[in-house]
Amino acid sequence: MRSPLVLLTVLAAAATACGSSGGGDGGDPQGEAGSFEGRGPITYVQGKDVTGTVQEQIDRWNADHPGEEVTLIELSENADEQRQQMIQNAETQSDAYTVLSLDVVWTSEFAAHQWIEPLPAEEFPLDEMLPPTVETAMYRDSLYAVPQTSDGGLLYYRSDLLEAAGIAEPPTTWAEMEEACDAVLALPEAAGMSCYTGQHEKYEGLTVNFAEAVNSAGGVITDENGTPDVDTPEARAGLDFLVGAFEDGTIPRDAITYKEEEGRRAFQGGDLVFMRQWPYMYGMANATDGSSEVAGNFDVAPLPGLDGPGASSLGGHNLALSSFAENKATALDFMKFFSNEENARTNLEVTSSAPCYAALYDDPALAEQYPYLPELKESILNAVPRPRVVEYGRVTAAIQDAAYAALTGEKSSERALSDLQQTLLEYTAG
Repeated sequence: MRSPLVLLTVLAAAATACGSSGGGDGGDPQGEAGSFEGRGPITYVQGKDVTGTVQEQIDRWNADHPGEEVTLIELSENADEQRQQMIQNAETQSDAYTVLSLDVVWTSEFAAHQWIEPLPAEEFPLDEMLPPTVETAMYRDSLYAVPQTSDGGLLYYRSDLLEAAGIAEPPTTWAEMEEACDAVLALPEAAGMSCYTGQHEKYEGLTVNFAEAVNSAGGVITDENGTPDVDTPEARAGLDFLVGAFEDGTIPRDAITYKEEEGRRAFQGGDLVFMRQWPYMYGMANATDGSSEVAGNFDVAPLPGLDGPGASSLGGHNLALSSFAENKATALDFMKFFSNEENARTNLEVTSSAPCYAALYDDPALAEQYPYLPELKESILNAVPRPRVVEYGRVTAAIQDAAYAALTGEKSSERALSDLQQTLLEYTAG
């Protein structure tokens, strides 16, 4: 398991504390769980519930807890907009949001600003979860969130077309992937298809894809001490792979606008041979209701890299408790319920969400139903975290600007990385 890459940044001032056991002035959080008092209605805040699974689980809670009902508040599908809305709520010290669904890379930022409460680690089954998922919920050795789902990037590929082209195994390197595409795209049945895509629009998905390319070429965004170290030959090799793929048509030009859903629709529509995607797509692409043209004709593998298998960015979501919320005793109990293994199993079965519980990956019945679980577990265990930073919004925006400028030809890879290195050094100065 790789150590998190921790960026040390200057703490910005945050709102003055309020609420029964949390909040602060932006200084170092104490890291000790306080008292959780108050029972009554609460809210749960996340992005769009596109499957209805979340509401079904909340309905089960509500049926068993009259007087402590949970109301689902759905924010934008866009992760950057979700984060901004949650920050705005915290900065106004509003009690409108109780339990927050945080992208794993937001936990450090929210904890450092004392926007979320330290939690009693002994009340959650952390020892039953994959260690990298627990690390994402920690800040300065204290638990500030509860792992709910994890995520690891996978290479989806058209197994039927690779077989037709005489290719027995999925590629393990970028060069092998491009060679496989040459063979597949020469087939009559592949007419009009493109080779590969990931998520390349200027949003958090681009940070993920950039980080994976850099890490998969042996580079880093920051070193083990948290110092920016992205202006290196290894990082350039990773960025050059993405830039070159756009230039030579390996990645179609319109993929510069792809987020997860645009890419999913392209793959399910039979337009792509390969795609970098999260596991949630597996069930949707295998749907037999006519919504997918590739059901039964694809498989997954680890992401390829420069010289061998690549490294995924670590994804997923954690549950956190707003420092400014009321009814925190109810909130704590709801977090235990909502993050339990039973709901994790349901999320896997209904939405293909990656569970945090190790036992679910080793369940023979689940492995038969979801044959990608071994690859997904390996992806998570070997994933490289994005920088865990206090001012994550500034850092990811800088990464997105640099990567997008290189992909669109505004800057060379060398210039983009040089500028990014200087920007990150400015953010970590002092």
